[in-house]
Amino acid sequence: MQVFNRQVSARGLTVFGFETILISGSILVAAQVHGSFGTAVGALWKIVLATALCELCFYYNDLYDLTIVHSKSELLVRILQAAGAAAIVLAVVSTLLPSLIIGHGIFITLVWMLPITIPAWRLAFDSLTHDPHLEERVLIIGTGPLACTIAGQIGAQHDFAYRIVGFLEEPSATEPAVAGLPVLGTPSDLPRLVAQHDIDRIIVSLADRRGHLPVGELLQAKLAGVRVEDAATTYERITGKILTEGLKPSWLIFSDGFSASRATRIVKRISDLLFAGIGLIVAAPLMLLTALAIHVDSRGPIVYCQERVGEGGRIFTLCKFRSMRADAEAGTPVWARDRDDRVTRVGRFIRLTRLDELPQLWNVLRGDMSFVGPRPERPYFVQQLASAIPFYTERHAVKPGVTGWAQVKYRYGASIEDAMEKLRYDLYYIKHLSIVFDLTIVIDTVKVILSGKGAQ
Repeated sequence: MQVFNRQVSARGLTVFGFETILISGSILVAAQVHGSFGTAVGALWKIVLATALCELCFYYNDLYDLTIVHSKSELLVRILQAAGAAAIVLAVVSTLLPSLIIGHGIFITLVWMLPITIPAWRLAFDSLTHDPHLEERVLIIGTGPLACTIAGQIGAQHDFAYRIVGFLEEPSATEPAVAGLPVLGTPSDLPRLVAQHDIDRIIVSLADRRGHLPVGELLQAKLAGVRVEDAATTYERITGKILTEGLKPSWLIFSDGFSASRATRIVKRISDLLFAGIGLIVAAPLMLLTALAIHVDSRGPIVYCQERVGEGGRIFTLCKFRSMRADAEAGTPVWARDRDDRVTRVGRFIRLTRLDELPQLWNVLRGDMSFVGPRPERPYFVQQLASAIPFYTERHAVKPGVTGWAQVKYRYGASIEDAMEKLRYDLYYIKHLSIVFDLTIVIDTVKVILSGKGAQ
């Protein structure tokens, strides 16, 4: 299901919802033990704030990504880390805003309760969700590379309760290179296999459907209550990106999404103006210190300006604090490398903390960029990538962003393969563009900065 235009599994939503109840319930229990903490309205706001801060700490420790955290030992370590972080955050908030103090006794009790109740709940949930009766039994039609890609994605994630029963053979394709998953028959065997294996979902991943798609059998299965969907839809739901291999323009044209309303774009622009203006004022002292550090550390201009491709293919000048040597690039542009030796000492720090991006607030004010969107690329690389990657220029349908869905979901890119992977995320963002989706990406950006992921 979609929450704020992001795909969320029923498992993940269940964990989040129950832990919201568990944390707020723990606060109420602690309050009963130590006495009330004010009026009903005041108590409600304190409970909501404390619960939200705890949930945020859990989220920033990847506790709601069940694919990242699924081993019991790692789960326990992350819960303890999150509980400790929550305790520090609550203590800081209580110091800065004394009116929101939930009470010393309540706070201490809560700190002791969470590392006990949350692991107990998670272990119980993990045992329950591994029951085969609660998993969807999936049959994949096709045995080509596309079918193998879908099977690999399903096998690699733990958020969605899918169990692949097997494949139906695709004409002129080799058997799937996925160990332990059998080819059960051909598309003509579909009715028998649906009944025999009690199939809940059929995924169609035929490379060529003309003359090979079992239309009658699929219709019969769908009318019997079996979910039927194509591979691109499954891939999008479980990965949060668009499957570009074999993607046809007709899918983009007739697919839901890719239709941000005029009102959404107006609100997005107003938000950009408001927050860019506030950001420039608030960040001014920090920008001054950054400029001074760059000047002292190495010779060359403090701000580095470079041509980038924006909305509709329009060229604009992007501004960043210089993080490389002044002579870092001469002649033909080159990709930035991992642990690039051209990066200065100060440059490495401002890249890690994203301080080098602050001058782009001016680009946002000018209307060249938005806070959230696909990252703008240089014209030289756009020309190369557009010729090598199908649909690459479609990412220019919206304004580029200071941060984006690809930036919070994927590492720093330095190759055509990385650009292709980021395009999958960019297309997903363009398809599901909304103000609330932008807000969740900003929250994720803070998480990325705090963890130091993706920086060079």
